[in-house]
Amino acid sequence: MKIDFHTHGKLAKNLPFSAEYTRLLLREAKESGLDAICLTEHFNTIGFEEIYCYMLDTYERQEDCFLAEGVKVFPGMEIDIKEGGHILAVGTLEHVLSINRDLDKFKEKDKFMPFSDLLRVLKEYDMLTGAAHAFREGSHIPYLEKELLIKLDFADLNGKDYAVKKSQAYEEIKQFAAEHNLAVVAGSDTHQSFQYGCIWNEFEKDCATLEELKQIIKSGEYGIKILEYIDFKVKTAGILKKSLKKIHSLGGDYVSVMAV
Repeated sequence: MKIDFHTHGKLAKNLPFSAEYTRLLLREAKESGLDAICLTEHFNTIGFEEIYCYMLDTYERQEDCFLAEGVKVFPGMEIDIKEGGHILAVGTLEHVLSINRDLDKFKEKDKFMPFSDLLRVLKEYDMLTGAAHAFREGSHIPYLEKELLIKLDFADLNGKDYAVKKSQAYEEIKQFAAEHNLAVVAGSDTHQSFQYGCIWNEFEKDCATLEELKQIIKSGEYGIKILEYIDFKVKTAGILKKSLKKIHSLGGDYVSVMAV
């Protein structure tokens, strides 16, 4: 099973939810060769609940995931912490929505929840948790207390970061993960269609539950695959994202551009 652990269902946090755009993204995920994704939308994006209400109303549910446009979608979110940095959390639909509501008071930049408090919330719901792009500028995750970091499940080998720093990005994450007894999983961090397939995980077997995801990651029964021309793919994707946002800012319909 080819799975991407870090994806988004919207073009940008400050844009309204578009069911058509999300549907196009899911179709492109399938076209890129993926079998599954973790949908880790930003926890403070506009219309967060709309995304999952749409999934629930539109697609078949299989165990802990949805079968959407031919791709398994595991619910999740990307959460900002007070210290600086992002945490990925994957779980059941009900738990994702419940946690997101619990975090309503912590969604503004000056009110983000401290890492220790967030960990307690996530563990209460038995979420699969990871450090997102830990070494990106602005992230202080590597400097957090070790006794807290070891409570995470994985570190994110991020497609955007690898495209820029190549093997340095991989070595940083591998060392960080080894020091904190974490698995390393790959995520594209895509907000648009072109970035799918730049990096992914290949599981030796299929799965549809959160517990299965956890067991496979813990056992290490998977490999990480990186596209040979990942830098070009990510650069192209970045240009597309800027262009689509510009179209929207000028009053145009960016979704219709993607539908062509």
